[in-house]
Amino acid sequence: MYKHILVPTDGSPLSIKAAKAAAKLASEVGARITAVYVVPPYAPSLSSDGMGGFSEMYSMRNYQKAMRGVADKAIAETVAAAKSAGIKASSVVIDDRQPWQGIVAAAKSEKCDLIAMASHGRRGLAGLLLGSETTKVLTHSKTPVLVWR
Repeated sequence: MYKHILVPTDGSPLSIKAAKAAAKLASEVGARITAVYVVPPYAPSLSSDGMGGFSEMYSMRNYQKAMRGVADKAIAETVAAAKSAGIKASSVVIDDRQPWQGIVAAAKSEKCDLIAMASHGRRGLAGLLLGSETTKVLTHSKTPVLVWR
């Protein structure tokens, strides 16, 4: 059965629900969990007249600090779910332009044998325009994927 489950999180209520379900599954099969948060790269703002005073506010350093705080909070909820289920948990923060690519890369680098993640279930035009990170993970991952909705 599964020994190491990757649990991607974005900190949303749905991803926390999936993390709790993954922790329960891990507890039942004797697996451990690695929580992953994918941080998009810094995109510097284009400065224009009147923006000079705000350049420090939008610096790479400030962006990285803010994103690390967001990642830490999202990951903490997943790790807490694992610990309350009595299982070992670790975490990783990945920098990647595309979340799905970061998730697939993390599954490979962490040697996970299952990816357990949430899906927002967008369909139709919203799904086409916004895309679905879950669908992209399902399409590109060689690691099995379990999806909660």
